[in-house]
Amino acid sequence: MDALTNFFSAVEGVVWGPLMLVLLLGVGLYLQLGLKIMPLRKLGTGFKLLWQGRTTAEGDEKEGEVSPFNALMTSLSATIGTGNIAGVATAIFLGGPGAVFWMWITALVGMATKFSEAVLAVRYREVDEAGDHVGGPMYYIRNGLGRKWAWLGGLFAFFGAVAAFGIGNTVQSNSVADGLSESLGMPHWLTGVVIMVLAGAVILGGIKRIAKVAGKLVPIMAIAYIVCGLLVVIINADQIGAALGLIFKYAFTPVSAAGGFAGAAVAKAIQYGVARGVFSNEAGLGSAPIAHAAAQTKNPVRQGLVAMLGTFIDTIVVCSVTALAILTSAEWTSGETGAALTGIAFDGSLPGVGQYVVSFALAVFAFTTILGWAFYGEKCCEYLFGVASIKVYRVIYILAIFAGAVAPLEFVWLMASVFNALMAIPNLIALALLSPVVFKLSRDYFAGKTVLPGEDLGR
Repeated sequence: MDALTNFFSAVEGVVWGPLMLVLLLGVGLYLQLGLKIMPLRKLGTGFKLLWQGRTTAEGDEKEGEVSPFNALMTSLSATIGTGNIAGVATAIFLGGPGAVFWMWITALVGMATKFSEAVLAVRYREVDEAGDHVGGPMYYIRNGLGRKWAWLGGLFAFFGAVAAFGIGNTVQSNSVADGLSESLGMPHWLTGVVIMVLAGAVILGGIKRIAKVAGKLVPIMAIAYIVCGLLVVIINADQIGAALGLIFKYAFTPVSAAGGFAGAAVAKAIQYGVARGVFSNEAGLGSAPIAHAAAQTKNPVRQGLVAMLGTFIDTIVVCSVTALAILTSAEWTSGETGAALTGIAFDGSLPGVGQYVVSFALAVFAFTTILGWAFYGEKCCEYLFGVASIKVYRVIYILAIFAGAVAPLEFVWLMASVFNALMAIPNLIALALLSPVVFKLSRDYFAGKTVLPGEDLGR
């Protein structure tokens, strides 16, 4: 295990090096500027379309498997997870308060990335042998860039199918098992069995059952967590100014060691802010467009406007609540990290309740993340091996939940981090090369022209 951990550590240092930061932020900024910051200007339009998307528009019923609203909820089910609770705390512990600023920057440019991913996913999606709509980076690479680029799509699909076992499966069950063990004394193996059985019952029902469960659980749990987090911040309202000061100050200057905090350079703030930000909202990874490709819509731009909300809700709203709860409580120098740090911050302001709120939220968020990533992983597997491989993948995926619950946490996080980066590289290359398509479709949509999947773009 030590040899494997050392290997993944070495790989992580390379894949999350300067090149990845340039790719993630550079491509996101390029798309944001190319769209003339439309994702920020049209945020209200996105929320309006999301509300309308609770039901499928007449004539769109046969264009996908789930409503636009549930497509976003499935995407959010995969993003609102341990990254919002444990990931934010870890970023602050390793990179200091300044890491939060870089998480915000990642999200603001990531909205353009997520918009573009969903536009291309609906534009280039296909109908598979089972009659379901399938899409995502592997399809817009192959269908948008041409057959000569199919190898890059296959590479993404391989990384995605494997990454699902890390970011979407073992990391989640491991974090829940760790949290419930600390708060309730529940054995890791028992947590693994419970999650495995519950998740299995949903996963075996496919995208429609996953979307139905996500459409109910995600909004309720997200709102409940945000409300509790805001209570903590309000109780510590006199520290909000100081907390924001720490975030902006240490985004550009090193932070010294204090208490149990070891100190961090600016490079660490950027590295962990971007890495945990991407881990949380997944903008640039190429995972979310797999869900949006199943949306019942004829218009790729409309779905893009809904999709970009995922990044905003996940990072600008949920992650910020966690970060401010931690920093206003002054517990970030305690030496704790991960979900334990978030739990201490909540419990300090909501004694006897805060720890349980965090544990329950972590369990529900992780559960829905497991569901969302099961769909991502199986679609990547389908791209590589066909529809017949889906059932086998589901069984292996469900069994891995238990393994994750009892595995060492450090190695699980490390593996997830590596495969996140490996997924992002093919996707970001495709986004950059296909950006003219995104720009043209967006111009046409806001000019009042008809925009349909598969239309001749005149390229």
